[in-house]
Amino acid sequence: MATTTQPAPVPAHELVYEPKQLPKLRSNYGAYLDQSNVGWLKETSIDTPLEEVRARFEADGYVYMKHLMPREDVLGVRQKYFEHLQPTGILKPGTSPRDGIFDTTQDPIVHNGVGGKDLPEDLERQRLLQSAHTLPVYLAFLEHPDFRSFIRKFLGCERDVIVKRTLLRHNVPNGLSTGCHYDRIFLRAGEDFLTAWVPFGDCTAAGGGLMYMDDSSDVGKTMEEDFMKRAEHFTPEERINGFNLNMAKDGQLTHNVAELDEQLSSTHASPTGVRRKWLAANYEAGDVIFHNPYMLHAAVKNEDPLGKIRLSTDLRFYPEGGRIDERWMRSVWRPDDGL
Repeated sequence: MATTTQPAPVPAHELVYEPKQLPKLRSNYGAYLDQSNVGWLKETSIDTPLEEVRARFEADGYVYMKHLMPREDVLGVRQKYFEHLQPTGILKPGTSPRDGIFDTTQDPIVHNGVGGKDLPEDLERQRLLQSAHTLPVYLAFLEHPDFRSFIRKFLGCERDVIVKRTLLRHNVPNGLSTGCHYDRIFLRAGEDFLTAWVPFGDCTAAGGGLMYMDDSSDVGKTMEEDFMKRAEHFTPEERINGFNLNMAKDGQLTHNVAELDEQLSSTHASPTGVRRKWLAANYEAGDVIFHNPYMLHAAVKNEDPLGKIRLSTDLRFYPEGGRIDERWMRSVWRPDDGL
């Protein structure tokens, strides 16, 4: 009788978990993306060898790290943020700030966060959005040893520099959040950098987190090269300004991802001829996704069935000694900082 042998188990860091049911994704405006054009971000576990992490980043333009930080450390920031904003009436009465459940009797547009198409008109709400960036629990999080240690190892440097102007922002159900863009648009005055997107809390694929256009680094680079050619006669200040005549008024490529996807399928076809998918994830507290400056991405319209508010931060890193976009080192985010 032949001996039955079991195949060697696949290492955990090589497993890619893909839920069966694809999410429904759309942006601030426009139709849902066709389901055939939607997929899942590849997950990478924290025990993945560093060289493999870097290889995935180079190949895909992003790397989605699972459970990079302790869950409770992240949820603590979420709780303090919504305690800070509770006077605005953003939370459903009787619910916990840590849960961050939106009061659906409120107008979502009144409770737009940083990076939405329009900020709230109420000056007190704007003040709270700004001062949230100086909450002690948030500033301590920015120095989280697990997080910053990984950054340094990934960048291959002894010290890293985080830009002061971070973007701590929420996305309420049925509100407006970030349109489609690539990050280089806003940080043109320095060299390339690393972006980290950190969700503060669990966020389903349809709950307002980020979606990425797969294999789109070449698209962003082509767009940037085209802009620089047309900007040859601009002043230096105009050339680095993200709010230029080629963009929407808030510096985004568009707020209608479905429409942009149709345009790019003909003008920026994939080298393989296969239509690029838009990728999302069921993010968990403690996850971090890193991407390069040219990956196209946008916030998903928040349609969380439980009314959960997405809270996240956008962070940019340079190796120490790198040429930094000094505009982003002046201070924390302000409504009138022009960036």
